Amino acid sequence: MTDVQLARQAWRRLEPLHAMVYFVPEAAERYAALGLDTHAGYFASRSAAFGAASPELVIATFYNFCPALVRRALPAAWGVATPEKVLQARYDAAEAALRRGGIHELPGLSETAALARRAADRACEHPQGRPLFAAHAALPWPSDDPLMELWHAQTLLREFRGDGHVATLLAEGVGPLEALVLHGATGAGMPVVFLKISRAWPEEEWLTTEERLRERGLLAGDELSAEGRALRQRIEERTDELALPAYAALSDDELARLAELARTFGRGVVDAGLLNIGG
Repeated sequence: MTDVQLARQAWRRLEPLHAMVYFVPEAAERYAALGLDTHAGYFASRSAAFGAASPELVIATFYNFCPALVRRALPAAWGVATPEKVLQARYDAAEAALRRGGIHELPGLSETAALARRAADRACEHPQGRPLFAAHAALPWPSDDPLMELWHAQTLLREFRGDGHVATLLAEGVGPLEALVLHGATGAGMPVVFLKISRAWPEEEWLTTEERLRERGLLAGDELSAEGRALRQRIEERTDELALPAYAALSDDELARLAELARTFGRGVVDAGLLNIGG
């Protein structure tokens, strides 16, 4: 049976390699060259695998963004740039940023890419119920470039896990803004101020949601209650379990090796300043 903790480590340690594309200046520059501002660039680039995605599709699959923010970006973005051009801009930005950060020079790149691709290929055998993943899985693999092969593999593994996370939130009765508030109340990960700015929910709705979660016994003041911590742990554990079909492609030793190698690349991205959420 696949080791759930090793699988989580492999994903978490490699996650910066994918996530940096949302923060690096290379992305904003390339989207701007197409006529897209920051928000339009984000929603269009991540959803372009669907084609000209409607705001409703993005609201559904991205889950925790304020619908009004999405509707300000889409479908207007598709009148400025085609999905194909946006996808290419995203790919070019990712490659340029990773090379600027020297990630292509880190040891173990080819081995890490090969292991991550095997996991991503196995994930592609399980697209049912994972729409955002399935859309990205239909995109072509980069050829003869282990750096971008690794980036694409982690993109697939990230969206595979993300779709499972959304399914878990729905099963637990946790709505999009509730998920953000609970996440912020953990005190770990992204700061609450960043969550508020980037997801753009009105402050009144945020406060109302906090009060509702207190009434449900999930918040004690501004922090998670014991029941809230138990819920968060249950959600994370179930999300981990739903991500396992991908990593079942690897033996225990191979998964441990991927988790070990992933540390180098995740830290490399962070140390190169590519994951600056305040930038």
